[in-house]
Amino acid sequence: MTGTADVGRRVLMITGAIDTTDHDVSVSVNLPEPGRWQVIKAETNLTDQTWVAMQAVMDEDSTFLDDEMLMSPQFSKSFMTPDQRRLTFYDGEVRPGETVLKTYSMETSGRKPTYFYSRYSPIATDSAEQSQQTLDELVTNGMSQRPVVELIVPVTVV
Repeated sequence: MTGTADVGRRVLMITGAIDTTDHDVSVSVNLPEPGRWQVIKAETNLTDQTWVAMQAVMDEDSTFLDDEMLMSPQFSKSFMTPDQRRLTFYDGEVRPGETVLKTYSMETSGRKPTYFYSRYSPIATDSAEQSQQTLDELVTNGMSQRPVVELIVPVTVV
């Protein structure tokens, strides 16, 4: 994964790929300065599973902002917790080999925010009703954390 920060516009673009199905991904980003940033994040699904929900949880020094930047073309719905630290995109899918685009704003008091990404793929043996019930519970209660792969994303400042 790699990132580019446009300080004048306060935009951070992160791109990369995920090739693990049994780990969450912890992403640390070295920002040029703290504050409010609009994030554009694109990642390719290099797994053999279809993702039907994606969750991100911010560290204790950062929050998501509920603004016009909050969207993903691959998912028609999003859910943010009242403390604005957990954001879930759902009601859509990202198939193997496809790219997902997410945009959101974040506020951070530090220069190195960290967030955890989780993905949910339905279990092949579950019925459509069981998968929907599991998804509803995951959106409401959050996805339980799995073993974590830690990434430090290098950021080029422009």
